[in-house]
Amino acid sequence: MGNRRRAPERGRTKPAVIGGMIAVVVGGAGFGVYALYGGGAAADDSSSASDAKPVKKGPLSATEVKSTATAFLTAWQSGDVTTAAAATNDTAAARTLLTGYGKEAYIKDVTLTAKKRSGDAVPFSVKGTVAYKGGLTKPLAYESELTVVRRAKDGKPLVDWHSKVVHPDLKDGDKLVTGEAGTPPVKALDRDGGELTTAKYPSLGTVLDGLREKFGKTAGGKAGIELRVIRAKAESEDAEGSAKTSSDETPDKTLVELSKGTPGTVRTTLSPGLQATAEQQVAKKAKSSAVVIRPSTGEILAVANAGHGFNTAFQGSLAPGSTMKIITASLLIDKGLASTNKEHPCPKYSTYGGWKFQNDDKFEIKGGTFKASFARSCNTAFISQAKKLSDDDLTKQAQQVFGLGMDNWAIGVPTFDGSVPVQSQAQMAASLIGQGGVRMNPLNMASVVATAKTGTFHQPYLVAPTVDKRTLAKASRSLSSGTQAQLKELLQYTAAAGTAAEAMAGLGPDFGAKTGSAEVDGQKKPNGWFTAWKGDLAAAGVVQQGGHGGETAGPIVAALLKAGS
Repeated sequence: MGNRRRAPERGRTKPAVIGGMIAVVVGGAGFGVYALYGGGAAADDSSSASDAKPVKKGPLSATEVKSTATAFLTAWQSGDVTTAAAATNDTAAARTLLTGYGKEAYIKDVTLTAKKRSGDAVPFSVKGTVAYKGGLTKPLAYESELTVVRRAKDGKPLVDWHSKVVHPDLKDGDKLVTGEAGTPPVKALDRDGGELTTAKYPSLGTVLDGLREKFGKTAGGKAGIELRVIRAKAESEDAEGSAKTSSDETPDKTLVELSKGTPGTVRTTLSPGLQATAEQQVAKKAKSSAVVIRPSTGEILAVANAGHGFNTAFQGSLAPGSTMKIITASLLIDKGLASTNKEHPCPKYSTYGGWKFQNDDKFEIKGGTFKASFARSCNTAFISQAKKLSDDDLTKQAQQVFGLGMDNWAIGVPTFDGSVPVQSQAQMAASLIGQGGVRMNPLNMASVVATAKTGTFHQPYLVAPTVDKRTLAKASRSLSSGTQAQLKELLQYTAAAGTAAEAMAGLGPDFGAKTGSAEVDGQKKPNGWFTAWKGDLAAAGVVQQGGHGGETAGPIVAALLKAGS
């Protein structure tokens, strides 16, 4: 390789030197010592054309995974950004983020400890110190993981580069920065004036981050010094072609607070009792999420997720399955294609656009009414009407009546506002039963059942619009009185005698509900959905990979409605 100059070591943490070789700190994996200078995954390829070897293919060996991981971790720990980046499959991105780790995030004295590998993945722990100007220091410790892959052109094993390798909270394009926080902290209060904290309500981490992002500068606080994840700002174009920030982006996140700021105060609409119940309920089911709102106003009373890293309840984008039939039923009634107590077809199969659709367990209802089909969640009762609809009918109904898919909700924190794209052929038919391209989350579906209950869309909100004078979204029309009456009857019957009856037992008579199951490619079990109202409460929940909604999400939603009664 010839002589090779090392970068100056001033200001770096020196790794252990054993026999002239640099060694990474080793955990349970037994990596052993690996030379960074003189060969290995990060060494220069100085082979001549005449010495070229066949490109190595196939699965990585344990030795390749260990040595590549060791080379990367050792170089990173020693502060040799160039060598660490060269051990990855995206040198430029790795160099940028690893350079910023020291120069922008001010993280020093880094110790990386590799743990037992799992196939091509190597978990490792990180310990260091955030040391900012003026003597501000705080310890930093977290767990991360890297994966080794083989580069196609030469077979070389390299670390598969993603920002989450550096920190699990990072997405590609994000960065770590220590300094005066861009936004002051906020003290979020529930509707009764009690403070909302993640210690009390673990699900609210992303919500509190979002409140700070939105109201930190206007709530009267003063920023402190923090290590933060700064998100890459995703942009889209509005109708006029101007760039705008996406409404469903993830807020920046504080990792370490070096000096406290002075928080401003923001009051939310959350009910402490319902929020506590929601936290308890989602904890019983993995991958579950739930939302409670007040139909008459749109106030959000509770939001909870079993997993606290992403706010599926507000920002999830999932096929809603048969809960979508609430919107479709309103459309069919509006167009005179269905009526609650009139006979309506529910065959075993229905074909449209080249696809053959069927009901759960291939059931059929002979001579039944539309109410019977809705209560039993008959897919073919809806698919059979596809030929009488225009491709954009469902999209218009969702937007104009239920306020969905317009990307204009302003609840106080980031949300995904549902999507009902215009589709054709089989995909249009699938959309009628909540599959195809339709995407929703529990907030959307709680709003849908609330609109069915009141007849008019009230945009959900977490912070009153008077706080920052924002304008809430509106729908261009309400349900007609006749359609609303029939839709409520369908939902009430489903809650009393249909697929939702078991979960809703004892909650009547002022109630209504709809179950749903959404098939997802690659999942053995469908996502289970449930949305319902009782009195002036509406709630929705989803259990991903849970199975039938009445059995999985149903008990969660019913418990929330009961607690709020």
